[in-house]
Amino acid sequence: MKKRDIKILLVDDEPDILEIVGYNLSSEGYKIVTAENGLEAVKKAKKERPQLIILDVMMPEMDGIEACEQIRKIPDLSETIIAFLTARGEDYSQMAGFDAGADDYITKPIKPKVLVSKVKSLLRRLKDQDRVDEVLTIGNLTINREEYKITIKGKELVLPRKEFELLSLLATKPNKVFKREEILDKVWGNEVVVGGRTIDVHIRKLREKIGDKKFKTIKGVGYKFVD
Repeated sequence: MKKRDIKILLVDDEPDILEIVGYNLSSEGYKIVTAENGLEAVKKAKKERPQLIILDVMMPEMDGIEACEQIRKIPDLSETIIAFLTARGEDYSQMAGFDAGADDYITKPIKPKVLVSKVKSLLRRLKDQDRVDEVLTIGNLTINREEYKITIKGKELVLPRKEFELLSLLATKPNKVFKREEILDKVWGNEVVVGGRTIDVHIRKLREKIGDKKFKTIKGVGYKFVD
């Protein structure tokens, strides 16, 4: 996908942030759309269908966490990448962000060039969207990588992007123990910095949706999918 075809939605209640970040990203060739609060962000996301959304956390009308949760419920935006860009660096705030369905959590202040590099890293994932993958079936679970769809016992289940990619990775080799480092590298990318508990949060969500017995924790090593 070419840069001119990539649309980025910037959401922040500070005009200076929108101007600075928007300028740096538009200079790279991306199409930029802006919103000043979470409520407006959800409306703009539905209308514009951006490939990437960069969200602040603390905003009027609706905060970034709730906006992220609302956006993740929209089927047409299931493949949209969401990253928080915020001054809130506390662990619990980052956990809340990933729990809401975010793909990354970036803490302010950040140099414009570094942010642009972060965005490029996140958008590299789009290159796989046109790739046709086989449908993986394990027991009563079917994973359609092309359409980002999960089916369990004939019922379709919509998963956030990162949960889908994590499940897809683990399910490619049932009973194989995937080390945490390998999971971070293949699901989040080695250029994306995420919190150490990110994997744990996503595994917990998958256990709630797929079944606790399908995922086994290997203490101090990683996780495996049990067929």
